[in-house]
Amino acid sequence: MINTNRRGFIKKLFIKSIAGLTAGYLLLNSYKRFFSDLIASSSEDTGYNHKNYTYNKKVNNKKEAMYYKRLGRNSVSCTLCFHNCTIQEGNTGFCRVRENSNGRLYSLVYGLPAGLQIDSIEMEPMYHMVPGHRNLCVYTASCNFRCKHCHNWHLSQRGPDEVSYEIHSPYEVVNRAKNQGCKSISHSINEPAVFYEYMYDIAKHAQKEGLLTLFHTNGYLNPEPLKDILKYMDGVTVDLKAFNESFYREISSGSLEPVLETLKIIRKENVHLEIVNLVIPTLNDDPDEIKQMCTWIIDNIGNSVPLHFNRFSPTYKLTDLPSTPVNTLESAANIAYESGLKYVYIGNVPAHKYNSTYCPNCKTKMIERAYFSVLSNKMENGACISCGYEIQGIWKS
Repeated sequence: MINTNRRGFIKKLFIKSIAGLTAGYLLLNSYKRFFSDLIASSSEDTGYNHKNYTYNKKVNNKKEAMYYKRLGRNSVSCTLCFHNCTIQEGNTGFCRVRENSNGRLYSLVYGLPAGLQIDSIEMEPMYHMVPGHRNLCVYTASCNFRCKHCHNWHLSQRGPDEVSYEIHSPYEVVNRAKNQGCKSISHSINEPAVFYEYMYDIAKHAQKEGLLTLFHTNGYLNPEPLKDILKYMDGVTVDLKAFNESFYREISSGSLEPVLETLKIIRKENVHLEIVNLVIPTLNDDPDEIKQMCTWIIDNIGNSVPLHFNRFSPTYKLTDLPSTPVNTLESAANIAYESGLKYVYIGNVPAHKYNSTYCPNCKTKMIERAYFSVLSNKMENGACISCGYEIQGIWKS
């Protein structure tokens, strides 16, 4: 079985960190429990059966795209994301997975997941959605960004003919989630916008079957398709990669303003939102920039949106940079709290105190986590058990 996602990276990091942990009995036992969960998960039917794998180039499974305009001479204009690609006959757009065939645009990855993986919901990260439950994550090849720091580059920076796949209809994905005791289905790892039609059909069916639905995105969807998919989503995690245009242009081949527009739309549509900022040394770790970002979030979205500052580790095309110092992440978290944000987290740092959720009113540790394992939950009906303060999030499935 090949390791094809950031979860594999996280798990390896976690296992290596166990030997160095010298904290108290409770913490050590929490890691043992989490490690046992990982072993149990790896032995289950999570979609990694090499005998069933094939390659997309051998499968004719095209699905007509939902958002495009037909132009003259068999060219088309894709209107799914902010790249708004004009695609000539026989070519694909920037994302590599939407192809113009005879003047019509088709998805090349519909029903062809590169993986169906079961993890804790906290892996997304999604901390304010029924903590600790099992989530089935769906992903394919490619992305509409070109991030130089992507931990999932072996998927996101590959075309559909370069990645192995299984064949699963949306109904089969939902059934697998239910059979494995999952309470939610997420679309993540690579950018789910590139498999929009597949995500859309899965989410519609999952919602009918009583499952929670969410996706983790770079936020580069155009407003119309974004609003349409939000009708079938309970939550969205958005990567706000930096708060400066040059980072987006030079590091990710994107733009900041469309992502900010996406954040505002999600909030306006009243869908649960969490934001992730991967803090990369020298590129987006300036305290003034972080302060500006936090101020923008409060002014445009509100102070109750959870904000995750995640630790960067050298990978892909940014192996010359060091891992993010923990004190840099703590400084960012302090800036966020001082700015007025209520829920701030630090990710990819095992057992850090900011893995846990604290009541903004009385400071009680309501949800205690050791990395992605929930140790205790002292909430009751979506409120702090100590003072009754209502906490933003989804607390019942």
